[in-house]
Amino acid sequence: MAWLFDLVPHVKALHVVMLLLWCGGLFALPLMLAHHAPAIGQGDYTRIRRATHYTYTYVVTPCAVLAIASGTGLMFLREVFVTWMFAKLVFVALLVAVHVWVGYAIVAVAETEGTHRAPDPRITLTALLVPVLGILVMVLAKPDLTEIPVPGWLSEPRGYSLPFDVPSR
Repeated sequence: MAWLFDLVPHVKALHVVMLLLWCGGLFALPLMLAHHAPAIGQGDYTRIRRATHYTYTYVVTPCAVLAIASGTGLMFLREVFVTWMFAKLVFVALLVAVHVWVGYAIVAVAETEGTHRAPDPRITLTALLVPVLGILVMVLAKPDLTEIPVPGWLSEPRGYSLPFDVPSR
């Protein structure tokens, strides 16, 4: 099973690239939604609606799924029982919530032609900055959060083993 650990740099690279595309798409979509002005013509409205829909459905969401899947794989290959990782997962959950909110906004704008009102991109971008900066701080600083009480079932192995050996650092 040594070949599995040779994949770690590749999985990490996939994780970083997918996370960049996911977050970049989430930053771009509110700006695209801001172009849904009620006064634009039908042709422009249709083009912008399709662009936001396809970007969300075929680019941003698959990147989100691959980022989460590759990150989950990395968790099992590396430090699983570290407190900063649990804090990072809270910020990832917030990022997923922003992702869902942006998707809801795209559907709401698309279904209310003529009377549509896109959400203020400043609010969406601010809501997006909180989890993105939180994830960056947790990953890059790896703060010592040992004083935060963590339930035992999160901080201790349960006696189960993975189907392969995990190398120690």
